[in-house]
Amino acid sequence: MQWFGRRESDNVEDNRGGGGRFALGGGIVGIVALAIYYFTGIDASQLLNQVATNTQPQTEQRANDPKAPEDKQKNFVRVVLADTEDIWTKLFSDMGKTYEKPHLVLFTDAVRSGCGNASSATGPFYCPADAKVYIDLSFYDELQNRFGAAGDFAQAYVIAHEVGHHVQNLLGISAKMDQARNHLSEKQYNKLSVKLELQADFYAGVWAHYEQSLKKVLDPGDIEEALNAANAIGDDRLQKQAQGRVEPDSFTHGTSAQRMYWFKKGYETGDINQGDTFGNGDLE
Repeated sequence: MQWFGRRESDNVEDNRGGGGRFALGGGIVGIVALAIYYFTGIDASQLLNQVATNTQPQTEQRANDPKAPEDKQKNFVRVVLADTEDIWTKLFSDMGKTYEKPHLVLFTDAVRSGCGNASSATGPFYCPADAKVYIDLSFYDELQNRFGAAGDFAQAYVIAHEVGHHVQNLLGISAKMDQARNHLSEKQYNKLSVKLELQADFYAGVWAHYEQSLKKVLDPGDIEEALNAANAIGDDRLQKQAQGRVEPDSFTHGTSAQRMYWFKKGYETGDINQGDTFGNGDLE
């Protein structure tokens, strides 16, 4: 992805280095929580925080040097967020709507969001309550080293997916999901959650479509990087790796094939109207 020297969004909040009194840190605790989240859809940070409070807290020394290595990643994040702002502003305008830009929060170890406390083990997430995307940049190391999804456009896909949840929030889809939660079983709600995540993948693909058609900043292999990332974090693949078996009723994000399909469909069509992953009546 050609991103050097391009416009950077002003809507990035850098809260890295503060740690937090509820931070879980790295090591086996973080790995366990990450596994629980990806395999079951349950954020185990609150449970594991209780364990962490009974252990010696870890202190991570962060340099105050503004030219620290991670600043390059921050600049990249700001460019990607700026591109999502440009493209979704245009698409919303085409629909006669106004796009309200989300903020993106960079954090280290743990963060307090409008949706509650969360640790890095939760992974990148979007909070509808405060309309913010939250990312600990160490996730990109996990994406490359543990999940085998390398490349800058794999990282861009992660941001675009979370911004896709913001789009859902603005379109009222998130509110309908909240209403549905009140009268569905866990199994039924998980099925809706999968459809919500697949639609966010579709919206990420729509964004990628216009990244190329309008901005022409994609390099050969970029879409393959995004598809590889979608494949790497499919529920079926993660469950198979973790426990040797697949439990479809516990899926919350979709299979590898589903995630790749919907991203690719968004990319190939560029048509937001073709992203009804829910089907007729699912959220009525």
